[in-house]
Amino acid sequence: MPLSILDLAPVGPGETVADAFTASVDLARRAEAWGYTRIWYAEHHNMPAIASAATSVLIAHVASQTSTIRLGAGGIMLPNHSPLLIAEQFGTLAALHPGRIDLGLGRAPGTDQATARALRTTVADAERFPQDVQELRAYLGERTLVPGVEATPGRGSDVPVYILGSSLFGARLAAALGLPYAFASHFAPAALEQAVALYRAEFRPSPQLDAPYVIAGVGVIVADTDAEATDLLLATRRRRVGLILGRPRQVFSDAEADEILRTEAGRHVDAMLTYTAVGTPRAAREYLEGFRTHADADELMVASVAVDRGAWLRSLERVAGVCLPARS
Repeated sequence: MPLSILDLAPVGPGETVADAFTASVDLARRAEAWGYTRIWYAEHHNMPAIASAATSVLIAHVASQTSTIRLGAGGIMLPNHSPLLIAEQFGTLAALHPGRIDLGLGRAPGTDQATARALRTTVADAERFPQDVQELRAYLGERTLVPGVEATPGRGSDVPVYILGSSLFGARLAAALGLPYAFASHFAPAALEQAVALYRAEFRPSPQLDAPYVIAGVGVIVADTDAEATDLLLATRRRRVGLILGRPRQVFSDAEADEILRTEAGRHVDAMLTYTAVGTPRAAREYLEGFRTHADADELMVASVAVDRGAWLRSLERVAGVCLPARS
């Protein structure tokens, strides 16, 4: 079972952004030895618990501290950027770390509407996503679509491009362009089965990919006992209450959070965690194997959703221990 990691560079309680980056480097070094295929970092903005906003910068830092594991964006929110700029950034990364860089692309702003406006992102930017993807791919290849404009670095790098999504739009686009498709089922599970089926049915081969390839996201909280894992899940649910209510900086007491979790907002929190392996390592392996079949996925990308930093790391280590052959 090919397994990869989605690392949001989470800033835990009492931690700084620098602490989060140190933890991300530590995780990547360990994941290399554990046997994970790749680690992706996601572009999110104005979220105090997520430090991966400057995604390409973080990738460069982690790549410089590791040797073999693939690293990439899961993803770059392309409406926030010009295709040329992203081609130059990832062309630079590919030149510095040959054969190790991926580029996942999404069309959402990766934030709330007020922050999207601060990013100078508009609805029209998102509507141009298919055209921008093709312009970007051309910059990374040998034939630019913009006469007189080439990406340096970037041209000829052929950085692998992936389409990210949580709806039928991304599935249809990935199929039409012959690109791998990564579904965000770790937080937006509703359309998983329909989107993957559509992608596989409509896929057209391309120079990058001759057959469909699906990556599905899944959460993990793995501990020595089911009871401990359940307690860690409750802590995660409580932490997410503020995010759902649009008040990520507000601290709720456990009693307040539990009350909110019994409301419609709480049901939304639990819906986001629909596809989460919770329990002992053996139970997690069984869940992931079943989920891979359910999602019709070629690869799983696990996201440790535990709030506690130690539990976050141990979850990923335990998953590797029961699912992956160690590389060293």
